[in-house]
Amino acid sequence: GLDAAAEVGITAVIQPGGSIRDAEVVKAADEHGMAMILTGMRHFRH
Repeated sequence: GLDAAAEVGITAVIQPGGSIRDAEVVKAADEHGMAMILTGMRHFRH
């Protein structure tokens, strides 16, 4: 996840949002100083 991305120097993430765990993901990005863009647009359908 974001921990591995931060270790290799990733500084920004784009994701659709709408997940039950969004708050955890945003918190992890904040802890790593990563920018996060939430598009509100799903990339797949169930």
